[in-house]
Order: sequence, then C-alpha cells, then structure tokens
Amino acid sequence: MKLTRMRTLWLATVPLLAVGAVTAAPMGAASAPTLASPSPAMVAPASPQAQFRHQGSTLTLAVPAAADSPGYTVVVRTSPFQITTKRSGGTVLQTTAGVAGSSGPADFQTASGWATATSVQSSSWHDGVLDLTLATTATGDTVAYRITPQADRYRMTWSVLGTAAATQVASHYLIASAGHWYGQGEAQTPGGGPYTQQPWPLDSGTVRDSTMGPAEYLMTDPFWFTQRGTGLWVNTNDVMDVAMNAIQPGVFGYALTGGKAMDSTVFVERAPREVYQDYIGITGTPAKSDATPAQYAKPLFNSWAQFYTDVTQASTLSWATGLHKAGVPLQAIQVDDGWATHYGDTTFNSKFPDPKALSDQIHAMGYDFGLWDTLWINNDATNYAYAAQHGYLLKSKADPAKPCSVTWWNGVAGIVDLGNPAARAWYVGQLQDLEKTYGVNGFKFDTRFFDESCAPSPGYTALDYLTLGAQMADQFDQQGAGVRISWTGSQKYGFVTRQVDKGTGWNSLQAAVAQTLAISTIGYPFVETDMIGGSMGQTPPTKEVLVRWAQAASLMPLMYSSTSPLGVSTWAGTQTYDQQTVDLYAAAVKTHGLIAPYIDKQVSRAVKTGEPIMKPLFFNYPADQSGYAINDEWLLGDSLLAAPILSNGTTRNIHLPAGKWFDVAHGKVIVGPVDLTGYAADLTQIPTFIRLGTPDSGMLMRAFAQAQQLNAR
Repeated sequence: MKLTRMRTLWLATVPLLAVGAVTAAPMGAASAPTLASPSPAMVAPASPQAQFRHQGSTLTLAVPAAADSPGYTVVVRTSPFQITTKRSGGTVLQTTAGVAGSSGPADFQTASGWATATSVQSSSWHDGVLDLTLATTATGDTVAYRITPQADRYRMTWSVLGTAAATQVASHYLIASAGHWYGQGEAQTPGGGPYTQQPWPLDSGTVRDSTMGPAEYLMTDPFWFTQRGTGLWVNTNDVMDVAMNAIQPGVFGYALTGGKAMDSTVFVERAPREVYQDYIGITGTPAKSDATPAQYAKPLFNSWAQFYTDVTQASTLSWATGLHKAGVPLQAIQVDDGWATHYGDTTFNSKFPDPKALSDQIHAMGYDFGLWDTLWINNDATNYAYAAQHGYLLKSKADPAKPCSVTWWNGVAGIVDLGNPAARAWYVGQLQDLEKTYGVNGFKFDTRFFDESCAPSPGYTALDYLTLGAQMADQFDQQGAGVRISWTGSQKYGFVTRQVDKGTGWNSLQAAVAQTLAISTIGYPFVETDMIGGSMGQTPPTKEVLVRWAQAASLMPLMYSSTSPLGVSTWAGTQTYDQQTVDLYAAAVKTHGLIAPYIDKQVSRAVKTGEPIMKPLFFNYPADQSGYAINDEWLLGDSLLAAPILSNGTTRNIHLPAGKWFDVAHGKVIVGPVDLTGYAADLTQIPTFIRLGTPDSGMLMRAFAQAQQLNAR
C-alpha cells in the first residue's frame, strides 16, 4: 500500500513564486507547538520525467505511470483558462472555465468586487515547474500561477499581481468531472445539516460553510476526494468559504476569506482509498487512541439528552440506578451541562448538594464518574473577574488591552488562553481539584480553543491552539466522549470524535450514519454518533428510532449514550419505553461488547496505518460502482458489513459486494455482488454480514453466535 511510505507534501523543497509567494503560516517562537501543522518529515521526489508540450491553445503536462502511481496528464486550455486532469485518457477532474463572476478557476476579490482569471498570457516550463501569467477581468491585475507536478499529485500555487489588493482568493471545479465527491467532514446544508442532514456523497446535496477553519466547532478538514480517484487538499490556516452546489449548481469551490494567495494540491490515483492514504501521508497517523479497551467495549452514558440543563444529583442517581438494575452494560456515568454555578466556574450548584456522595454511589455500581466542562468563561462567572484580572483570557484582536468577548450558545464569554502557561496551569489545576475532591474520573470537553476574533498569545498562531487544546485535554480521561479537534494534522492526536448534536427522528439517525463515514474518511477513525436517540432538544425518540439507533451504533467503533431505554422526561417531552425496548437496547450493547476484540484489532491498525475503522464500501471495492452512492451501509474493518434499518419499517434493500458473505440474521451464505431487495429485519434483527475467508471471519462468527445465544435468554 502507498500509505506505508508515509510521504508528506514537498512544502519545504519546491521553490515558490517569486512575487506574492505562498508560504506556510509561521509558527512563531521556538517554544510554540507544531504538531497540528503538516510538517515535511520525508520528502517525496520530484517528477523529472514530466513532459511539457505547447500545442495550439493547450499546454500539456504528462506524468508517466510508475509502479505505485497511475500517471496522469494536466491539460491547460489557454483561452478561456481551464485546467483538466486526465488519467488513461479520461477526465478525472476539471476546473470551471475562466468566465466573469465568482465561480471561475482562479477568482479574487478586491475593493471593486470579484474578478476572474480569463486566459494565459504567457507560460514558462523550467526546472520541473510550469509558470503561467494569467489575464483577468480586473484592469491592470494578473495572476501568477505555478503548477508543480509529482508522481501522484500536482501542486498549484498562485497569487494576484497588480495595483488592486486582493482580499480573498477562490478556486472552482465542475462536480460532474470527477463523479461523486466526499470529504470535508460535517457539512452545513440549507436542509438542516449538520444536525439533521449530511449529504453522502457530498454532491447529492447542497453544502455551504462560510466559516470553515481550524477554530470552527464543526469537525472539518480542507480535503476532498472523488469517485474517479482524484482529491484536493488546500494548505491553509485561513477561514474558508466552501460551497457545493450552493453558489452555482454543479460547481464546487472554496475561497480563502482572508487570504491573498492559494496553495492547493490535486492528488491523482487509481481509486479513492489511495487518495485518502496520500492525505494521511500529510496529516500523520494517530499516535495512539485516547480511549481504553473498556471504553470501546461499553458505552458512556452522558446526562445531556436525558435531562438537558435540568439535571440534578437525585435525577442522575435515579437514572444511573435504573440502567444498572436493568442490566444495560456501560462504563461511565457523565454529568453534562447543568452542574456548575456558572459557565466557567468549577463549583457545583445547589442541585448537587453532595457531589462526593453521588460520585461514591456511581463508583459503587462499578462505573466511572465524569463531568462536562468548557474553556468558555461567561461574564457572570466568579472565575471571569479573576481570569481577566490575571490575564488568563484571550485578548481582543481589536483592542489587545481587553479580553476577547465571544458569543457562544450559552451566552457571552471569554476563552481561557492556553498559550499563557500561567492560565493553562490555573485551568488544569481546577480540573485536578475536581478529580481529587470529588472522585471525578474524567471530563467531556465541549468547547472551542480559539476564536478568530481573538488574538493569539505572542509566538502562537490560531492553528497552534489546536495543539495546545489537545495537549491540555490529553492530561485527562475523556471517557469515550473525546474532544472535537480537527484540521489538517489533528489526526495524530488520536482523540475519539463525537459528532455534532443530532435531532431525534429518522432523518437524524440517517445523518448520523453518513456523518460518521464523513468524519472517518478525513482521517479520524475513532468515531461515534451523537448520543443514541439524539440530543438536540426535540421530542424524545420513538421506541423504533431509539432501538434502531442503538443497533446501528453497535456496529461502529464506539457507542455514546444518554436517553435511557426505560424512559425519558425533559422540557422537550416525555417518552416511556416498554421492556422490549430495554431488552433490545441491552442486546445491541452486548453485541458490541462481544465484537470488541475485533474492534480492538482495527484500533491497532488505525494507529499503525491511519486506516479508517468505519469506511464506505468503495474503499475496499472500488470497481463496484453501486457502492459510491450508498449512504446507509458500511464496512467495520474489512470483515464486517453493516446494513441496519435506518427508517420506519422492517425491510430494506441491501447491496453486497463481491465475495462470500455470511448473513448473521438469517444464518446463510450469500455470494456477491448481489442486490437484496426487500431484505426483512424486524425490530429484533440487525442486518449484518461477515466476509468469509478473512483472518477475522472465525472470530466474528463466534462472537455473533454467542450474541444470539446471550440475547435469546
């Protein structure tokens, strides 16, 4: 596999444009952390064999095939300016053409509005790079555009030259040129994404994220890959405006909203999985998984969807005791938002008169005890005045003499400045005091570590705060709730990734499944859905949604829970469940526990190679065209195919790729590729298939046989 080379991009070795050059953001002082930034540790060789030809209205760069690279051709049309990538004679990626507007191949914004590169004025092929000067629709402005080919990718660096200062730069591609599109992570959509909708593939919907960047709360990376084995990576720390079918139907594009130069790379491979591996060669693989085997085997129960902010000591104990007596396996009880006096304080409010007693009672049942926490300190918190007085808060970018003021979902706050060693020690010390005083075993960090309206500490960049946040959070057990840190290079931290809040209906369950695939395939393998049943303040889930969600989550790397299968009552509504709900929920958790040894093997593999644990069918079966549009099936490792019911009813259609598959629910062998129409699975069954003939087939056969025996009692 190409991944074993662990190649990183050649950022330090390729000469950049002499005027308006694109450079990586400086990391500041020598003491500043650098783990979050892709840093070339191994230089990929250039492609001296690339051949250049100028014929008529086209410029052509041809890179020959090699042992582990398919070869490709870059065709530049001179007027109108357009770049087409071809492999084996067929188009696999194409920019839009140079036309007026804000959806051209090289756009830029000035005080006069948006302008577009229209044609090639001049070209120069030298030292393995192609330099172009592009005419534009802005009088007096040109674009200096460089293409640097390598064996399996080419880099594009460009900037605007002239009298009008560029404040944004953007690139756009024709979606259909590359087939289906994937990547980016959690997607904002007009139809409710990322909360109740997640297009999979991305081009099946409309996506618009105008604030995508390292400090964004959503799990996103500036990386996309396509059905035809191409991919795009934008090397930036800037906030991006990303659109798929949004600005113009059939067009995908991204703008650097504060950038004056573009640095992006096109990968050209035979299949999508190889493009993913190229990206992991840049980001690095997880150094470890922050979750323990027990946290993979049994769910964390967090109080949020069960109580929201109305949580109390008494209700927490009753909830935990009910789950315990019902025999629902779990590894930790975690109190979410609602326990502290103010946001940013670490003192319990009056709803928790004796938190040490609660902790002791949870421990006596055999579970860990945890708390929700955030780096946001609201203005009314006791800690705010202290932190502001001691300089522990991020400073305002507009007025560095004042703390930065940030509006979040629970008010107006400052953010603890982790770039200040004294502030970091103060914050960490408060959490350690909670551990010592109350027997707290871990925390759910629900926060942003930086905001673009704030100024970083001297010697740090905004991206450094991801590293600082990771280093801080890594000192504590996160109990399987992980921490939401993303952007190129964050993969190496190995945190569990919980997706953003979901609603409680079928659409949210479907979005949750697609979103775990989206997050997993940008390099975060230790992924889980939002709390089983949803957590967004909607009417509690029906019995069917809750059970089907638990069943789907049981065939993912981790399970993250809240809503009790015994029942739930919040300001959003009340739902009582019957004994069958309890039994089926517990059965799903027990099944997950029995396949935990198989999951542990996938965790070890992910740490070693970056291989996703949960992945789309086409990763393993790229020639099977049916797999590219499937959004409700996945592979767990290489030997288990999950196709749970994700909508109301007891039947669904299932596609099985090539090979022999053991149908767990019906106890028979099915030979693929085959489409199973109207596959029946009542509420007690989870459509699951074991790939026969693999090293793990026997392990899984025994695990599911044991699960059936156990759940039949």
